[in-house]
Parts: sequence; structure tokens; C-alpha cells
Amino acid sequence: MGKLRIVSRSGRQFADRTEAGRLLADELRELRGQNPVVLGIPRGGVVVARELARALEGEMDIVISRKLLSPGHPELAMGSVSENGRVFLNETVLLDLGVDVQDVEREKERQLNEIRRRSEIFRRVYPRVPLEGRVVIVTDDGVATGATAMVALWAVRQEHPARLVAAMPVGSEDSVVQLAREADETVCLRVPPQFYAVGQFYSRFEQLEDEDVLQILSEEGEKKETLKSKRE
Repeated sequence: MGKLRIVSRSGRQFADRTEAGRLLADELRELRGQNPVVLGIPRGGVVVARELARALEGEMDIVISRKLLSPGHPELAMGSVSENGRVFLNETVLLDLGVDVQDVEREKERQLNEIRRRSEIFRRVYPRVPLEGRVVIVTDDGVATGATAMVALWAVRQEHPARLVAAMPVGSEDSVVQLAREADETVCLRVPPQFYAVGQFYSRFEQLEDEDVLQILSEEGEKKETLKSKRE
């Protein structure tokens, strides 16, 4: 298990994802100057990642993973799948709902198709950043079950980063502890005793669309090209 740092047990709300990213960056300020890569999980995690990357003077990118929705209970995740096809399953949910292997495979393929669709769209404007040998931070706007973040960490680990950090504004205690088993360091700003959904900890928690993510990636990509041109 990696290092786990829970900053607060407060249930106080963040104003929005931008504020959450800036506050999270304050807790990771020792990484400034190490040129970290900050990976946001679309869609909400991309806003947090942008703020982290700016404050830490690093690069941002995305890592795509998707929840596997339970048949008949779409609000309940039975697991998740990463861009490279690795699956995390919640065995308790599978047993409670009597989900069979065929259901899991169908949902896996459905979500992989969505991952491919998003990847194709996003990579048109923002090429993948190599991760080998880099300090890599994986972030989202929060973790409830932790399934999506878990497979994101697995996927990133396969690219051999020098150091893998999971950084979340808010999360349930069980999920944060679970993430700490997969990352070298896990930092969570707030782990409140009463946790129902990520959105309850934000004053503004608007639904983001692919277009919002594309705009952020386009803006950050243009900044990278400008900096590159100045160096040359």
C-alpha cells in the first residue's frame, strides 16, 4: 500500500471544480518543478486536471475509463473498464444482483465502444502524452465507489511512470483506501463521514459534455505549442 494522506474529514462544499483543483494543487506543491503529467478522467476530472497542471507547471492529459452499469440498475456500478480493456469488478454487486458473465461482457463491450468514441474525438486535438519515467497524477472531481479511478490507475501503471499519484478533492473513505493500494501516493482533500454522491460536495456541479472537454484540450494544446515555439 502506498502513502495515504487525508487532509480533512470536512463535508464542506467546494465552489466548483476549478476551486477544487486549485486547493488540491496547494497540497501537491512539492511536485512543482518536477514537470508532472496530470491526467484527468473525463469529463469532470479534466477541469480539476487543468488547474493542477497549471499550478504545478506540468502537462495535462486525459485517461479514459468507464463504469460498467448493472443490468436493471443503471445507477449502480458493477465495475469499470479502462482504455486498454482491463476490468475491475465489484463482486458484491455481482452477487447481490445475480449478474452473469454474459451481462458483464456485453456491458464491457458497450463501454469500450464509448471509450473508443471519446478517444477518437479527443485525440484529434490533443495527442497522448508519454508517461514512462514521469511523475504522473491521476485525478477526478471525486470518488464514490472508486471503480473508475481504480482502472485508470491500473492503465497508467502499465506505462511505467516513475511515480504514480492519485489526487482527489473528495472521496468516500473505503474508496480512498482502495486507491491507496494502487498508487505510490494518494491525497484526498476531504473524506467526510457522510458520503452519498460526489455532487453533494460542490455548490456548482454542472453536467459537462464532450464539447467542454474538447475546448479545454484545445486551449491547453495551443498553449503547449506556443511554449514549444518560444523555446525553439
